[in-house]
Amino acid sequence: MDTRHLEAFLGAVDAGSVTRAAGMLRVTQPTVTNRIKALERSLGLILLERLPGGVRPTRAGRSILKQAREIVRLSGHVRRIADASLTPQGKICVGAPESLVNHRLLPLIEYLLLRYPDMDVSLRLSPPQEAVTLLRNGQVDCVFMIGSGTSDEDLEHCDLCPEPFALVAGGRLGPGRQGPEETVSSILVSADLDVRHCGGLLDEVESTLRAGRTLHLDSITAVKRMAENGIGVGLLPEVTVAEDIADGRLRRVVDWRPVTPTYTQALWRRGDIGHPALDAVLKAASDVVSAG
Repeated sequence: MDTRHLEAFLGAVDAGSVTRAAGMLRVTQPTVTNRIKALERSLGLILLERLPGGVRPTRAGRSILKQAREIVRLSGHVRRIADASLTPQGKICVGAPESLVNHRLLPLIEYLLLRYPDMDVSLRLSPPQEAVTLLRNGQVDCVFMIGSGTSDEDLEHCDLCPEPFALVAGGRLGPGRQGPEETVSSILVSADLDVRHCGGLLDEVESTLRAGRTLHLDSITAVKRMAENGIGVGLLPEVTVAEDIADGRLRRVVDWRPVTPTYTQALWRRGDIGHPALDAVLKAASDVVSAG
């Protein structure tokens, strides 16, 4: 079975379109179509349903997705190991949430681009849950996220640096507003906090504040602005609010320090070590992010 046929099929599924898949794979649209048809002939199955606005996998197509991704991943792994030079080169895609992209990873990306000119490094902005799914599916090569403890059985991880959280509200107390023990109506949580990977952190906050509800927002900026305007208390990585606290736009609500330790972590698929570009990213992260 030609892995290029599998790559064309997976590209069409992920992009929802043969034309967009051709752009992702840097080949022509007829080439993608022919490769998918060749795969369907070899398997004796119809794998894609053609729709007016694109394509989607049939039941048979969905049944082979996981195995197809694994075959393509392992094939690429074998090719990289067979590279006699073992020089970091080629494409590598990194997934990370907003907080780490803005406050931890830019020096890392700059370091990689300057040190390894033959590597094509791309950065995909993704909340933790989505990033881990992309990692398992082989759509990114490694993920940086904020977590606590060990990762899942199919993934490896390393802790790079402590990444504590802070509880913040609007920096100035208005008329009638109380001090540090003020009543909290809502806890505002950014998508960068995935409770499945951060132990009991959110439970700690909810038991401390006894807020009426918890709101999960996609944007750190949205959490900060809502907290600043008194809509609730923001639970955010300290590194994202340090300047806001220093400038008086935000303040710590209570003298709270989490019991659950959290760290900036790197995650990768178990068994992927030996991929020169991935090894280079992890080594650089240990040097650059840990030092930061």
